[in-house]
Amino acid sequence: MSDDQEAETADSPDAADEAADAAEEAPDAAAEAEEAAADEAEESGIQDGDFVRLAYTVRTVDDGTVVDTTSQEVAEEAGIDDDEYEFSPRIVVVGAGHVFPGVDEALVGSEPGDEGTVTIPAAEAFGEFDDEEVRTVSASKIDEDNRYPGAQVQIDGDQGRVETVIGGRARVNFNHPLAGEDLEYEYEVLEVVDDRTEQAQGLLGMYLEQAPEVWIETDEVEEEVEVEVESDDEDDEDVEAETETEIQTVEKETLYIEATPQMTFNQQWLFSKQQIAQDLIQRLGIDRVIVQETIESPGMGGMMGGMGGMMGGMGGEDIEDAIDDVDVDADELVEELDVEE
Repeated sequence: MSDDQEAETADSPDAADEAADAAEEAPDAAAEAEEAAADEAEESGIQDGDFVRLAYTVRTVDDGTVVDTTSQEVAEEAGIDDDEYEFSPRIVVVGAGHVFPGVDEALVGSEPGDEGTVTIPAAEAFGEFDDEEVRTVSASKIDEDNRYPGAQVQIDGDQGRVETVIGGRARVNFNHPLAGEDLEYEYEVLEVVDDRTEQAQGLLGMYLEQAPEVWIETDEVEEEVEVEVESDDEDDEDVEAETETEIQTVEKETLYIEATPQMTFNQQWLFSKQQIAQDLIQRLGIDRVIVQETIESPGMGGMMGGMGGMMGGMGGEDIEDAIDDVDVDADELVEELDVEE
């Protein structure tokens, strides 16, 4: 291009406008590309709704007191002794409120193997300390065995700790024991859990502090379904289609839970089993939950006790025949039962 042509192009209004537009669009395009790259990086990691196995230890920022941990070693060093508590990594659902909001935020976009520490302000942990929650109550509201400083008590439905007892009055702190404490949450992401049986056990372990035996099966179930009935006026669009119910065999994916004796006395399970089951159904994508209880035979003694009652209406000869089948001395047993031969 000659010098004259270049000068002519530069002087052209259209060319100048295009150059200005390109200059203005360049920063926007760069920002959009950077934002898209950030979104892509975030989407590639752990997301809300993912099940992850997490190892963690929670301490108070003020003095480093261990509040909660999944490590047996840390628990022993901290002098935490709970024979009924299993110190092992936990399965949580990211974004479901199973951990503090700050930890949820840190987990999004992370990968298995990542570690981190999040400081949780008191307001986002167990709340600020409220002086008005330290109240004076009549000592008569407290059982005599609990009228001492440090006792855990329940008064008018509120949980509290006795601070002092003087005469007929008691000073009780109804704040959470960790109210006003900033916390340090140290964690390690061990793995993403995709197996639905493990997911179910993880959720139940969180709700019940125990993990009963569970399994998933596809069952054939008969149920009523609505079907359309053929109408003589099929060409008439104004006529509503008629329906009727009929029994059909359908497949349902079922989560089975083997109930444990401890579940019988678990308050969370007794009062929230419907909500727990709905959460399992929603998060695991199953159709229903069945809780079953297995009762074992007490052994030979119990079996014989039942057999004695069953044979009470039999004649002596029938008793001897039955006893022969179980290899027991018939004469001795008949004599004990005072039955004439």
